[in-house]
Amino acid sequence: MCGRYELHTHPAALALAFGLKLPPAIAPRYNIAPMQDVPVIRLSKAGERELAQARWGLVPRWAKDPSIGSKMINARSETLAEKPSFRTALKRHRCLIPADGFYEWKVVPGAGKQPIHIGMKDGAPFAFAGLTERWLSPAGEVLDTCTIVTTQANAMLSAMHDRMPAIIAPTQYERWLDVAVEDVADLLAPYPADAMTWYPVSTRVNSVRHDDATLIERVAEAGGTHADGTSPSPAAADEAPADEPPPEQSELF
Repeated sequence: MCGRYELHTHPAALALAFGLKLPPAIAPRYNIAPMQDVPVIRLSKAGERELAQARWGLVPRWAKDPSIGSKMINARSETLAEKPSFRTALKRHRCLIPADGFYEWKVVPGAGKQPIHIGMKDGAPFAFAGLTERWLSPAGEVLDTCTIVTTQANAMLSAMHDRMPAIIAPTQYERWLDVAVEDVADLLAPYPADAMTWYPVSTRVNSVRHDDATLIERVAEAGGTHADGTSPSPAAADEAPADEPPPEQSELF
């Protein structure tokens, strides 16, 4: 179970949306993949929200080898409190992982897998429920890592996948980040489908080598219709190069 997402909101707008004191020094990214450093929002020791960088793929403190992180990019909400890999982070190190959209791959009969961009109808940035951990090597190396919590897919996404990232509503950011609040299971329910939207995007997103704004542009869906129900135009159809590799992260969550 893997994932890919994007974050392009201007740093000043991001600071406003997430209650940060200053705009973070980050650049737009359109094809964020596991095992890369990603921005996370957490509470500082002073109790203020801060943006930090963590590698996507949680490494538990007890791990002997940090490579285990490649298997821990997602954490199922239903078993967070039970799994040794996640239960300490759930109690002590919750974070928000900001995004503008994430990608899923929809099976289109006779046309393979169509990349889909999923986000909010109002275009606003949002936050995945995340957990962080700090791993220390025997030599003293410090590695901050994170994972994205997943839940059951909502009605909009269930036709594409049975899971989706757990999205924290803006009114609940404070509650999720405050680890003094232990009972947060209700925050990990499927996000309301009527607040979200999707549309097909280029197969260029299949490769992490590509990271530019064209990846979030709407294209015609292969062999089908647009998300708004209109028929695709042959002239607008996206054609992937013949040597384009299959999706390296072909399913999200």
